[in-house]
Amino acid sequence: MVEVRTVLAAESKLGEGVLWDADRKVVWFVDIKRHRLWHYDPATGSNSYADAPDQIGWAIPAEGGLLLCGLKDGLYTFDSEAKRFEKLMDVPGEPAGNRLNDACTDPWGRVWFGSMDDSEGTASGRFYVFDRGTIRPAGPDGITITNGPAVNAEGDRIYFTDTTAQRILVADLTEAGVGEVRPFADTGALFPDSYPDGPVVDAEGYVWTGLYLGGRVARFTPDGELDTTIDIPARDVTKMAFGGRDLRTGYATSATKNMEPSDMTDYPDAGGLFAFEAPVAGFAQPKAKLG
Repeated sequence: MVEVRTVLAAESKLGEGVLWDADRKVVWFVDIKRHRLWHYDPATGSNSYADAPDQIGWAIPAEGGLLLCGLKDGLYTFDSEAKRFEKLMDVPGEPAGNRLNDACTDPWGRVWFGSMDDSEGTASGRFYVFDRGTIRPAGPDGITITNGPAVNAEGDRIYFTDTTAQRILVADLTEAGVGEVRPFADTGALFPDSYPDGPVVDAEGYVWTGLYLGGRVARFTPDGELDTTIDIPARDVTKMAFGGRDLRTGYATSATKNMEPSDMTDYPDAGGLFAFEAPVAGFAQPKAKLG
């Protein structure tokens, strides 16, 4: 059994985008629906949030000491000292009812991210890559709720999550782009009543995913077979990341937006940030290159 502890009672409506900042040695995560960008320092327990201009899906450390953030209406930079957001660019062709949801970097400093229908009813979501100041579609489209992408340490595999369809997809990745997208894991066959949310890859090339309505994170082998699960004291587990000085602390975010008062009685720590000692390490996430 793995001991999971609540490290921050953030009371998030839709906690997401958890990520370890190796330079600052803090955890970043967002509460999409409350427009909050949180930081948590595990050494001291100190924490605070900045109010974003709109729904914020993710924040990734970037060159120049900034964070690159995905908001509802496009990409922003965030200055953590001044707590200031500045619009960088729109995402071309995105419907007005869409928002940005999840993201990662690859070894070349590119940022891979997805969009989705904010009402979660239309298959208008797709994946993009931000590459030094330009954005282009890259990966599958026609998805209602995108999650990920996630890239492995070597940078030769990229994983895309189609949450509503309960499946994770994979493609070969090179500096030139994305190869053919193919099935990786059918989580619906394993967890019929839950949905794969944010994925991350560990140092051994195994894929972890939060399970919304599933109360756990699950680890899959590079061949897409279920390896293990870890129970989290929240019903709706969203995203996981590896952090700490040795990258062996697992951090997981959670949500409460679809929970009734009776559900909160069963899961009083829901909406919090959770931590546990992971059986394997992660790897350092490259910084986003802005230009």
